Amino acid sequence: MHSNKAAKIAKILLMVLVATTVFGFVVMELWNALMPQIFGLRALTFWQALGLLLLAKLLFGGFHRHSGSPARWRHRMKERWEQMTPEERDRFRQGIRCSRGPMDRPVEP
Repeated sequence: MHSNKAAKIAKILLMVLVATTVFGFVVMELWNALMPQIFGLRALTFWQALGLLLLAKLLFGGFHRHSGSPARWRHRMKERWEQMTPEERDRFRQGIRCSRGPMDRPVEP
């Protein structure tokens, strides 16, 4: 059983290494094919491409785990809805109808 776990970890590490290498080369090739010609920027090396990929992940994606599926979210919302009083449900419905973004104009009465 112990060797099975080690083999599984080795497979996962190998897959991560292969995926990282492939993504690094894809980013490098896309950058080198587009950015120097369009914007006059310098070409990237493989390691710079990996750094750019890591930077983009940190800035835009983070390293959080995506927990739960839409079905689980729907189930939790259904449970919360069933625990609400009729007044809370009406308030919730009204809040959903009237919610507007910060840049939108206020609702006219």
